Amino acid sequence: MKELLVAIIGAGPAGIAAAVELKTAGIKNIAIFEKAGNLCYTIRRLYPEGKRVDRNYKGMNIALEGVCSFETETKEQFLERMEKYIKDYQVEIFYNTEINGLQKNGEFYIIKAGTCSVARAYAVVIATGVFDKPKKPSYPIPEEVKHRVFFELPKELPEGEKILVVGGGNTAAELACILSGRCDVYISYRRPEFFRINEENLRELEKRKDKITFFLGTEIKGVEPEKEGVKVIFTDGYTEVFSKIFYCLGGSTPRNFLEKIGVRFKDSLPDIDEFGESNLERVFLVGDVAVKRGSIVHAFNSAHRAVKRIIEKYSLIYIQNLKFKV
Repeated sequence: MKELLVAIIGAGPAGIAAAVELKTAGIKNIAIFEKAGNLCYTIRRLYPEGKRVDRNYKGMNIALEGVCSFETETKEQFLERMEKYIKDYQVEIFYNTEINGLQKNGEFYIIKAGTCSVARAYAVVIATGVFDKPKKPSYPIPEEVKHRVFFELPKELPEGEKILVVGGGNTAAELACILSGRCDVYISYRRPEFFRINEENLRELEKRKDKITFFLGTEIKGVEPEKEGVKVIFTDGYTEVFSKIFYCLGGSTPRNFLEKIGVRFKDSLPDIDEFGESNLERVFLVGDVAVKRGSIVHAFNSAHRAVKRIIEKYSLIYIQNLKFKV
């Protein structure tokens, strides 16, 4: 069991930024626990090759407050940047370690992965993100068509198929554009027009308007098995058969885990203060897990504010200088 001053759960942008901020401040006894086999797994999994990682979220130019920074760049460039932070700051990461428990034990927290206690830490930063579990539609997906329904990009993109993309966000728009030269692509969105995707993606959709069929202002009632495909039933009674469906409905806060460890919620969001501290003393939430909609810049900034608060409020430098013992 690792003896830590700070344990970080999640090796995405917010978790890495928290580690970098701690290291910069001189806090050495830290580690990240990541359930996947590599860092920034959500970006690796959901972003296609060459996809932009945007600096300005929805056109908002937010100033960076801490050590970590970046400008709009490709997925590959951003991942290289994150890997360099890990190397330069000598951040210890334990991959393939899914944290599912947190228990107070005196002044410390016991961090559990399955039935094993993997660490004991004075403070905890939770940076799990919102894409841990993709959102799914309210109607059931029949067992017979589950192999044709996707909630993330497959390892190999389809070719020459009839595809339905469901959703109206950036992920849906980008996937429709990527597949438009390879497949017969349709996109279904419940609103009559796109309103929450960035200008660059709107332009890309406009360029491909002859290659993509837009089902705007439509809602799906359900799906059924059909020979060699999936029948989609819309609320107005219209039906059409597709070979595959890609749902791009966003992620959802891993509420079960947070409630299990005792984090209190207010409405649909964790009840945290301006620095990300929850009702559990010295347990901070940073990045998308803490807000309805975030961005990488927000993840970096929230990590900076949380770390600054932890160090100042709980005297981490003083504790470490006393040869921190657990």
